[in-house]
Amino acid sequence: ALQAMADYNPEMFSFETESISALEVPEKLKGFRTQFLSFHHFDKNEARQILQNAVDANQPIGIFEGQKRDVPHFIKNLFSPISILIVTPFVKPFKFGRLFFTYLIPIVPLFVLWDGLISVLRTYSTTEMEQLVKELNQTEKFVWKIGIQKHKGVTVPYLLGIPKKD
Repeated sequence: ALQAMADYNPEMFSFETESISALEVPEKLKGFRTQFLSFHHFDKNEARQILQNAVDANQPIGIFEGQKRDVPHFIKNLFSPISILIVTPFVKPFKFGRLFFTYLIPIVPLFVLWDGLISVLRTYSTTEMEQLVKELNQTEKFVWKIGIQKHKGVTVPYLLGIPKKD
């Protein structure tokens, strides 16, 4: 699909086929860096390195999570296996293995429960994100916006770093 988009409009679309480390994005890759629902997978040193790499390359960065580290999000994730049990028969394409590992041996609901709870516990608070930004070298070269956006019951903690104009 990406190749079709790039073929259709090569001036607008391009993509990298090689694996890229978020900790050390190559200089040749320019543009707005994004991480959706993944920043919590990095420890504080790695998170700082991701942000520092964007500052060093003078490239904008946006971090967006899907949960906060709080009791309501923890409780919400406790009930996630129920939604898996409800929607699994309707997932396309239909596969018997999916039914087997959801209902007979409930690996899928248990995995979703574990992943959700750990993600909530590892998500950076806005205070922790502000601290990460303060510890960066040349952080003053960027405008930083850190907050939480709420819309229709969805909570999105975010961190935006935009280079200041010279």
